[in-house]
Amino acid sequence: MELLYRGKTKDVYQSDDGYVVLKFKDDATGTDGAFDPGANTVGLTVEGMGQSGLRMTTHFFKLLEQEGIPTHFISSNIDEATMTVKQADMFGHGIEVICRYKAVGSFLRRYGAYCEAGMPLDGFVEVTLKDDERQDPPISADALDTLGIVTLDEYETLKNLTQKISAHVKAELAKKDLELYDIKLEFGRDKETGRVMLIDEISGGNMRVFSDDKSLQPMTLESLLFS
Repeated sequence: MELLYRGKTKDVYQSDDGYVVLKFKDDATGTDGAFDPGANTVGLTVEGMGQSGLRMTTHFFKLLEQEGIPTHFISSNIDEATMTVKQADMFGHGIEVICRYKAVGSFLRRYGAYCEAGMPLDGFVEVTLKDDERQDPPISADALDTLGIVTLDEYETLKNLTQKISAHVKAELAKKDLELYDIKLEFGRDKETGRVMLIDEISGGNMRVFSDDKSLQPMTLESLLFS
């Protein structure tokens, strides 16, 4: 397979059958060895992290498929830590859509003068640009439209899909008495149909989940979810 891109937590390959293959790594974002789903650097490497992330991703993508939510998922191989997906066109150079249920992380750092840690946010949605050099700046719907990244109609689709997906993830975690504080999702346009669809992953590496007011590490979360 042809290597297309080396990412922080996944490498991307072009498959001979026209699909794309994601190779999950044992790396997680963070700083100084501490996990942080909002960080722009690899903060820690833990053996088995890639398989753990793929196991959760496979579980949630199959769940969303049953709910009729469009995703790029085709199949996965847990042993090889690989996932085969549909080709997607990015929005600009890539965007991240965050759904927030509690004030924590970058939201709290930016708006701490107006909120306290853990304040309910009721599924608030925000979009950031994938831009390490500029620290992934937040961007409004109007700015996305003006810059030709996302149309206003597409933004409403992104927002609605984000809230639906996040609600399903939140409910699934709640079955194990786990509380979702926030989750970071990525979307693209299906290369064949142009339809907006969920891409990338849904794992402990792109969400903050708490149990008894204690933040859970990605592999601990995966273990509790499937216990």
